[in-house]
Amino acid sequence: MVPGILGKKIGMTQMFRPDGQVVPVTLLQAGPCVVVQRKTPAKDGYDAIQVALVEYLKPTRMTKPAKGHLKAAALDAARFLREFRLAPGDGDYKAGDKILADAFATRQKVDVVGTSKGRGFAGLIKRHNFGGGEDSHGSMFHRAPGSIGSSSYPSRVFKGMRMAGQMGSAQVTVRNLEIVDVNTEDNVIAIKGAIPGPKGSYVVVRRSRR
Repeated sequence: MVPGILGKKIGMTQMFRPDGQVVPVTLLQAGPCVVVQRKTPAKDGYDAIQVALVEYLKPTRMTKPAKGHLKAAALDAARFLREFRLAPGDGDYKAGDKILADAFATRQKVDVVGTSKGRGFAGLIKRHNFGGGEDSHGSMFHRAPGSIGSSSYPSRVFKGMRMAGQMGSAQVTVRNLEIVDVNTEDNVIAIKGAIPGPKGSYVVVRRSRR
């Protein structure tokens, strides 16, 4: 069984099940991917494969060490590479092996890892979904954070206090998403629901761990 695949987010649409139910789905350009390196317990201390997403990239954008690393897989350039841990029964992969969308099936559950959209500096109302105070006339507490600590003891703000700051641009994992459809000709996978990231962002699709 394939441990996972790399892809790019195409966008969202909806599909119809055979019983007529409408399902919102996210389309992913999943692959083609190529195994760049096989890591073994004897040499590296763990069993895994390094996978690269095959897409056009000028070779001049790659450094010489990176080109030498991809040479074993007969790739000129690659922008997106990730590792997948191997479990017993996953098969014997070697550099140059291809991973395509046909390795997945409908109704299969997967985890999707992506980078959320960046929202910049956001206040705590938006960032943490606080309720805030009343908007009525005379109120002096609208979108303020409220108390963030005692003045007498400990006379400091504890670490981890929810406050305003950078929002988004963080790694997000959505678990147990269902694969609704697999287009083996175009390597497109339709996954039920939304996944993190804007259109064109890179994602990692791996088999569900729960």
